[in-house]
Amino acid sequence: MRYWWVNQNQTYRHEVEGGYLWSPKRKANGHSNPFYDFMREVKPGDVIFSFANTQIRAIGVAQSYAYEAPKPIEFGEAGAYWDKIGWRIDVRFQPLRLPARPSEHMSRLARYLPVKYAPLRPNGSGLQSVYLTMVPEDFAAELIDILGAEAHSLVNAIRLSATDSGHDTSAIGLVQWEEHELHRVQSDTTMTSTDRLAIVMARRGQGLFKQRVNRIEKACRITGVDRLEHLVASHCKPWRDATNEERLDGENGLLLTPSIDHLFDRGFISFEGNGRLIVSPVAHEESLSRMGIDTRSPQTVGRFSNAQQVYLEFHQENVLLKSRYLET
Repeated sequence: MRYWWVNQNQTYRHEVEGGYLWSPKRKANGHSNPFYDFMREVKPGDVIFSFANTQIRAIGVAQSYAYEAPKPIEFGEAGAYWDKIGWRIDVRFQPLRLPARPSEHMSRLARYLPVKYAPLRPNGSGLQSVYLTMVPEDFAAELIDILGAEAHSLVNAIRLSATDSGHDTSAIGLVQWEEHELHRVQSDTTMTSTDRLAIVMARRGQGLFKQRVNRIEKACRITGVDRLEHLVASHCKPWRDATNEERLDGENGLLLTPSIDHLFDRGFISFEGNGRLIVSPVAHEESLSRMGIDTRSPQTVGRFSNAQQVYLEFHQENVLLKSRYLET
């Protein structure tokens, strides 16, 4: 279990009532933002302190890993932001009956502030640039003491429920996005019924797309399974992100067994162009080991074509769950 601090001044009501966190992937200028990147490091069972209007007003427990999802409709005046894709984490929040203002307790908290990516200044003033950041366990323990019995009870319940054992709930926003894209394809009268069917079947890694992938890929690169009936064609640039042409491009696919396809689609693994397997630092190592992935030593699965490498670069940048803390 780890502890996170989220600033929700403008989004508190939507995110706490809706049961999620959502952030853009990058700043408006296209540059990376560590406080958005941290979304990719949260694990189910992690504790999240919700800070809004100068107070810690709720405590949440993460119910999922981060996943791609459109900007929530409630963030705007009308219409869904299907073209604005960010990171989403499903969270079970509990509003506090007795919120606390951290700035009034900095004599206790300041000593535990992290040197880098702190949620507050040492004098207790907020940092508007922060969305999500990790806080040290000592800081979290002191904050829980300040919040009192209610917070202790909530956090102890989280520990006892063992939600950090790897149980990931359905990615609600992801399902909504894919259903939207599916409806858009099915209702597109500019395509023939044959083309619509091919694109719909490609979503499940079957049909024409699988045939095209099979011209390039002959077996699962991880397990070596080569019986086509036991394999699905997995998109490197996900179906939900891709154009219709990319959805049917054989170079945009790998033949994988269903369990490996799941790991690849949710960003627990990826591949470099030279064939080196990348394992996400947030992945559950024991589960990966049981699926046939040795997390203790790098695995090489064979070089990819130039076109495949372009799609895999998209996967690494937009799907793979990374860990900024382990990188810095």
